[in-house]
Amino acid sequence: MRAKTAVVLGAQWGDEGKGKIVDVLSERFNAVARYAGGHNAGHTVIIGEHKFVLQLIPCGVLRPGCKGVIGNGVVLDPIYFLDEVDRIRKTGLDIDGRLFVSNRAQVILPYHRMIELASETAPGRQKIGTTSKGIGPAYEDKMARSGLRIVDLLNASLLKTHIEAACEEKNAIARALFGTDPLDPSKMYEEYAAAAERILPLVADTGRLLHDILAQGGSVMFEGAQGTMLDIDHGTYPYVTSSSATAGGAATGTGVGPANIGTVISVTKAYVTRVGGGPFPTEIHDAAGDHLRARGHEYGAVTGRPRRCGWLDMPLLRYSNQVNSAQWLVVTKLDVLDEIAEIPICTAYEIDGKISDEIPADVRGLESIKPIYTTLKGWRQSTEGITEYEKLPQAARDYLAFQERESGAKIGMISTGPDRDQTIVLPEFAAALKTICA
Repeated sequence: MRAKTAVVLGAQWGDEGKGKIVDVLSERFNAVARYAGGHNAGHTVIIGEHKFVLQLIPCGVLRPGCKGVIGNGVVLDPIYFLDEVDRIRKTGLDIDGRLFVSNRAQVILPYHRMIELASETAPGRQKIGTTSKGIGPAYEDKMARSGLRIVDLLNASLLKTHIEAACEEKNAIARALFGTDPLDPSKMYEEYAAAAERILPLVADTGRLLHDILAQGGSVMFEGAQGTMLDIDHGTYPYVTSSSATAGGAATGTGVGPANIGTVISVTKAYVTRVGGGPFPTEIHDAAGDHLRARGHEYGAVTGRPRRCGWLDMPLLRYSNQVNSAQWLVVTKLDVLDEIAEIPICTAYEIDGKISDEIPADVRGLESIKPIYTTLKGWRQSTEGITEYEKLPQAARDYLAFQERESGAKIGMISTGPDRDQTIVLPEFAAALKTICA
């Protein structure tokens, strides 16, 4: 019997509106598990008059009865995590017994932030637009087998020894390369030993926990962070994140075997955005980009940085669907296009004089792309808050049909506003969800 699971992830460079979609779908699942990234990724969920910005805690905890799981593929800053837990509790939400942290997740420590910030701001260094929250250096230590895991954080003697040795090494590196002031290992130990005591009740073998939920007939949603084109292997390298943001990361990042990874739901905006540096073939450099940014409130949930805006890129979306084996698309922010008379969609690339729909592997190839556009008629009327597909303007339905036909995946949901209820769920997708969560 196929496992009752679904992966929800971003189709492009993140910020596609996954937070709302995970929240809308999570009422159908017994658990939502985050499998990659750290607190560099933010999900914004609006419920009535309340706005929740979650950076580590899975959106599932906003639904009573749904468990939130932070998997082993996540790098966790204990101090930030506890602050986020406190903020959630202050809203009145009861998360006791519903929020769990993998004992195998890697820990971000202050020297990771020190190294990343110094490296990103150093003269002459290639800047890739990181959030300087220590994510990359924490993954570097993980792969170098010199990292600290949550299970190690709970061992006071090991924690003290680790921090002393790591600070000696990282302080020397930072001082030699960047002239950075050293960190105090004693102060760091006291702070993180205290954090360990508070985290202890939330720690579990989350791979086993998720396995047990599935074995008992329950359902699990895997919550992606960032987006496919930021994946360390499949994204626009080196302008990527340091983890596996694609569907394959759900297995390695949670300990749930690949045979138990079921339906893949890919979230795409009706246009495209990107934060930070890196190639962006369909980026808009005129007033139309400013219009999308203003109407779509395109500013990073974590950083506040303005997002770069561009037209929908079909070769990129097809590549994303291929990498993820995406069966369903969720289209968000359709209403942002409401006032545009003509909407370009990139259907192919011209690269060195040749027509192609292949994503180049190298940055030079990506930067030399000349998008080939097809222009569709806009609808010039409000779609905000519409909850029935038949009530969308015909031109909006034509736009969605074109996107579905060209992408190779079926559209299952359409978001027409930031609130939970401003959503269209198509019948075929609703039926598929019943099968997954039955």
